[in-house]
Amino acid sequence: MTTLPPWLQRQLGAVLALRGHAVLLDGPAGLGQYELALALARRWLCEQPRGPEACGACAGCRAVDARTHADLFVLLPDALALELGWPLDPSTAERIERKEIKPSRQIRVEATRAAIRFATTTSARGQGKVVLIHPAERLNAESANALLKTLEEPPAGVRFVLASEASHALLPTIRSRCQRHAMAWPSSEEGLAWLTATAAAQGLELNADDWQACWRAAAGRPAQALQWAQLGLRAPLWRTLPRRLAAGDLAPIAEWPLPRQLEALMLLCHDALACALGAPTRHFDAADVPAQAPPRKLAALWRALQQAHRHIEHPWQPGLWTQAWAERVRTAFSPTVQPTLHSRP
Repeated sequence: MTTLPPWLQRQLGAVLALRGHAVLLDGPAGLGQYELALALARRWLCEQPRGPEACGACAGCRAVDARTHADLFVLLPDALALELGWPLDPSTAERIERKEIKPSRQIRVEATRAAIRFATTTSARGQGKVVLIHPAERLNAESANALLKTLEEPPAGVRFVLASEASHALLPTIRSRCQRHAMAWPSSEEGLAWLTATAAAQGLELNADDWQACWRAAAGRPAQALQWAQLGLRAPLWRTLPRRLAAGDLAPIAEWPLPRQLEALMLLCHDALACALGAPTRHFDAADVPAQAPPRKLAALWRALQQAHRHIEHPWQPGLWTQAWAERVRTAFSPTVQPTLHSRP
């Protein structure tokens, strides 16, 4: 059983106090929605709870930890289920193994219908049943509509916990049937303390400046900061990155996954726009951000980056993608040259 970070421990009691059969954990990625949702499901299914937390030792807790609890259905995209160690249904697993399909990054309607069938059956251990959905915004239109009626008229003894990193993408009718909990942000002190301990357990060696760089890259979201650290982000690179990227030199990040490359470009564009408009930067030191780019061109770059973010999971050819964006960013950061006016002779 994984110990919850302190900012999630504080929230667990508040979520348990919510009334209703469905809870929506809502906030930006990296605040621990999945971990809190799983802790909530474990507490609901615990046979010997200790206050707001599960005991961690009963048969129910051990079954949750082993991913085998008969009264827990975890509804995830295929790719995320494989990453987190949750079993796929045998038919989907076999098709993926045979390379007939790729692991989906959306929640399939077949899996959603299986969750609905699960909800209608009797509890095996007598503690009720739980359906955990993460990230809920990955329900495609067909999946969301299939789930809606069950959320409207839930079977007795069934609870739903939906974890979302973009709740605006959910159907309004799904949001309206859930008790919403806004995820709380940790303080920098407790977030960095958690990062240090987690990194040490994983064998990562970072100094205080490195952690600050990861923390700023993640905008104060601990799980995201840990991912930046695992990617190899360190303070010296973070200080030089704005000017190199603005010059069209994407070599420092060329080996990163494309979503991370895109995120780095978005962080640079955000801070460059802030500088251009006289606002404080959030991710980089202001002195490290090139200031010569015209706001109009930066705004156009930001819109293009947002559009690219919607399609980043497309199977792009990484080298060509990086090369194309290197030129686009370089052009955006090039100062506008005013034409020279000559008098008529």
